[in-house]
Amino acid sequence: AIRDADYLDPDGVRPHLPTGIDPLAVLDVVDAGDIETAPGYLEESLEIVRKEVLQIAQTGAVPLVLGGDHSITYATAGAVADHHGHGTVALVHFDAHADTGETHYGHLYGHGTPMRRLIESGAVPGHRFVQIGLRGYWPRPPTVAWMREQGMNSYFMSEIVERGLDAVVDDAVARAADGADHVFLSVDIDVVDPAAAPGTGTPEPGGLTSRQLLDSVRRLCRELPIAGCDLVEVSPPYDGPGEITAHLGNRTVLEMLNGMAERRTAAG
Repeated sequence: AIRDADYLDPDGVRPHLPTGIDPLAVLDVVDAGDIETAPGYLEESLEIVRKEVLQIAQTGAVPLVLGGDHSITYATAGAVADHHGHGTVALVHFDAHADTGETHYGHLYGHGTPMRRLIESGAVPGHRFVQIGLRGYWPRPPTVAWMREQGMNSYFMSEIVERGLDAVVDDAVARAADGADHVFLSVDIDVVDPAAAPGTGTPEPGGLTSRQLLDSVRRLCRELPIAGCDLVEVSPPYDGPGEITAHLGNRTVLEMLNGMAERRTAAG
């Protein structure tokens, strides 16, 4: 759905209006196709994803993975950390939810636990996490206390409303760049208010606007050394008229690429 949600001209002739840059002309973008997983066997599927993403990272490319639910980030960010070195990668995480649950319906792996598993495995230390857009009624206080013990940097929507998103992204850039050689960017589409992104499994009212997400993603990919990205939780069966969530997912990917293209262009 994300691939198909496009009405633009063929690749190579689609410059971004504000920047004048066509990311598909500046970057060597290759669609590696779908990863064949094992339906019904989550742990085995995550291991398959991890191996595939690691192979891509080992070529020197920046893997950009389209989910799927957020369980895949344990595999995608984990693979990037496997390649570059555990503890050297920061993770910037846009989401309505922290995804730091101890278990998910009694299981270690699921869309509510990937960030905890990354920390516990040593792939990404807690102090290298920057979370943006958290809101609602989860996680529970003991989990929030655990997050603070790990040194996670979590920005609630209430703080974004009070301080402004630009100030929060300023902090995110500074914290992600502090001592980390590489950055993984994970975007859960439910960080956006469900009025603009209804097609997701766990919508939470009161989120970012689509404009805020797109601008922030482009800026982060321009200003930080991105080593990998994923976009998750776009669920076509729940999408609204005109596939507005899939379209937002499509544009989020293009903004990721545009930010990386701006960075490469500036570097000469």
